[in-house]
Amino acid sequence: MAEAKALRILFTEAEIAARVDALAAELAREVTSDWTLVALLKGAAPFAVDLLRALARRDIHPVLDCLWLESYRDARESSGRVVVRADISRSVEGRSVLLLDDVFDSGRTIAFARAQLAAKGAKETRACAFIRKPSALGEAIDYVGFDAPDLFLVGYGMDDAGRYRGLSYIAAIEG
Repeated sequence: MAEAKALRILFTEAEIAARVDALAAELAREVTSDWTLVALLKGAAPFAVDLLRALARRDIHPVLDCLWLESYRDARESSGRVVVRADISRSVEGRSVLLLDDVFDSGRTIAFARAQLAAKGAKETRACAFIRKPSALGEAIDYVGFDAPDLFLVGYGMDDAGRYRGLSYIAAIEG
């Protein structure tokens, strides 16, 4: 049995829901049903689903696709190398794309994904990360959910070696 970790909640389920709704309102000024949303797996899956629902409440219904990129494996630090585990399944040629990521820290994953989508003919890409770490403050991102401290985070899609993704809140692992 896995050892239980001490978790400190940073963002509650209610705070997350409110922020997703606020992001949808902000995105509704630009994103239309003609866009494609590309969720970066696995971490951005809960965010992508909640954001799609919030956009649907505004009668905006973009296409959803997923791109499975990996740079962490089961480690707590990026390997520095991004690997494609599964590519998108629909064409983005001539389409505007909104990339959705769970955590924006080095900017490496978003830059890699933007290059992949540009090579596939995307008209433009915007990027939205639900969490931005202090190490990314000099990097460009179009939309951000929350700024968070430089701690190892779990919950709401973020994991520690595959665990804690299903938490409805975002927490820092203590110790």
